[in-house]
Amino acid sequence: MTLMGLDIGTTGCKAQVIDEEGRRLGFAIREYGIDTDPCGKAEQDAEAVWKAALEVMSRAAAEAGASAVGALSLSVQGDAVIPVDSVGRAIHPAILGMDYRSAHQAERCAEMLGDRHLFDLTGMRPHPVNSLTKILLLRDIAPGIYDSALRITTYADFILGKLGAPGVIDLTMATRTMAWDLDKGNWSEKILGALNVDPGLFSKAVQSGSAVGTLAPNVAEATGMPTEVVLAAGGHDQPCAALGSGVVGPGRGVASTGTAEVFSCAFPEASNRESLYHGYYPETAYTLPGLKFTFSLNHVGGILLKWYRDEFCDTEMREAAKTGVSAYKLLDEGMPINPTKLFFLPHLNGSGTPWCDINSRGALVGLTMDSSRHDVAKSILESLTYELALNLETMEAAGLKIDEIVAAGGGASSDPWLQLKADILNRPVKVPKNTEAGSLGAAILAGSAAGIWDPAEAAVRIARSDRTIDPDPVRVKIYRNRLDIYRSLYPALKEVHKRLAHE
Repeated sequence: MTLMGLDIGTTGCKAQVIDEEGRRLGFAIREYGIDTDPCGKAEQDAEAVWKAALEVMSRAAAEAGASAVGALSLSVQGDAVIPVDSVGRAIHPAILGMDYRSAHQAERCAEMLGDRHLFDLTGMRPHPVNSLTKILLLRDIAPGIYDSALRITTYADFILGKLGAPGVIDLTMATRTMAWDLDKGNWSEKILGALNVDPGLFSKAVQSGSAVGTLAPNVAEATGMPTEVVLAAGGHDQPCAALGSGVVGPGRGVASTGTAEVFSCAFPEASNRESLYHGYYPETAYTLPGLKFTFSLNHVGGILLKWYRDEFCDTEMREAAKTGVSAYKLLDEGMPINPTKLFFLPHLNGSGTPWCDINSRGALVGLTMDSSRHDVAKSILESLTYELALNLETMEAAGLKIDEIVAAGGGASSDPWLQLKADILNRPVKVPKNTEAGSLGAAILAGSAAGIWDPAEAAVRIARSDRTIDPDPVRVKIYRNRLDIYRSLYPALKEVHKRLAHE
C-alpha cells in the first residue's frame, strides 16, 4: 500500500506519495495567489485552491501508480475561514490567517470575554489571526453570506469535504480556532453563546489520523485513484510538519520555513504556562494523542525572501531565466561568508511571537555605502533567525526545553540558511532526508487511518536525518553579540511604527 499526504499551504499546494518504508514515490507542487489590499485584506479563491489540489494529487498519484494509493490525509494552512453551501462549495473567498481586518473583532472578544480567560479556556489569546475573529469579521462585512452558509470551515474541513468526508475537522485545527474548550473537549457554548455564533456552523472534531470516509467517486475519476482510498483526518500544517520531522515527545524542535517561519514543539504540560500566555504562544492539540503543541510564528519567512528577490534582484532573475539555476541559489552564492552588520526587522506584516504587534513594520538598519544587495539578502536570513532565537529563549522559559533542532520546509534546502540557524541558535541542526515534512506528516496520518502502523513509531522510523550542520564556534560568538543588538531593535522602533500605522 502507498500513502498520500496533501499539503495545502498559503501560496501553494503539494502532494507526496510514499511507500511503507517512507520512500517517496511521487511528488507534485502547484502555486496560487493571494488577493491583498493596503487595508489588510488577505483572501484567496478556495475553489481555485481545490482545483490546484486535484492537479497535484493527480500528478503525484500518476507518478507513484495511482491504483496502489490506499489512504490519504492532509496538512493545511491554519486559521483561514471559508463559508460553504449545502454541497460544500465556497460562497465567499477564504479569509486567510494573515488577514488582519479582524483586529476590531479580536478586541471585542477580549473586552467581552477577557484576554486571559480566553487563553485559559481555549489555549488561544484574542488576535486577528484567529479563525473565530474572522468568522465575526465575515458576519460584519458580508452578513448575507454569513446567514446563508451551511457551515463555516477551515481548509481542513473544506478539503476533507471535497475529498468525500464533509463536516469533519481534526482536533489540531479545531483547537486553533479560539472556539474550542480544551477542558470540556467540545465547541465552547460559553464563547459562542456570548458572541451569538451558532455552534452548528462548526464541523465535528476528531483525532488526527482517524478514518473519516473514502474517496468521493468524482475525485477518484479526476485523480485516477480508487474510490476505496481511506480518508484520514489530517492536521494543521505545523503539527503535521513536526510529526513528519520525527517529533513524538518533548526535546525536539522543528524550524520550519515556508511562507511563514515557525519554530514548534510538542509537550505533555508546560511548567510555566504564564510564559506561553505572555509570548502569545498557542496551546493546541498535537497530531498524536496525549501531547500538546505550541509554536512561534514569524508571518514572513520564505515569502520575505521571495519579496526581496522579486523587487530587488533583477540580475539574479535574468541569470536564472538564462541558466535554469534558481535565483535563490544565485543569491546564496553571492552572500558574504562572515556575519553582516546589517539588521533587517522582518515585520512586514506586523510582528509575530513573542510580541504580536500588528502595528510593527519592517526596517533595515546599519546600511553604509559599502552595503550590497547580497549583504541585505544575508541580513534578511540572519534577522529571521534572530527572531527564532528570541522565541527559543522565551519558549525555554516556559519549560519547553529543546535539545535538538530539525530543519523543515523550503529553508532546509539552503545551506547558508541552515548554517545560520546552527550558528545563531548555537545548536546542531539536523536536515531530514525528506524536507517536505508537512505532506510527509499527513502521509503518516494516512497510514494510521489505514491501520498499517502506529503514527509515533512510523514517524521515528521514517523521519530520518540526512546530515547535521554543526555551529561554528567563532561565528557563534559573533552572533551572540549581534543578537544582543537585534533584541533592542523592535523596542527602539515600536513607537515610530505605531505612529506610521495610525497616520
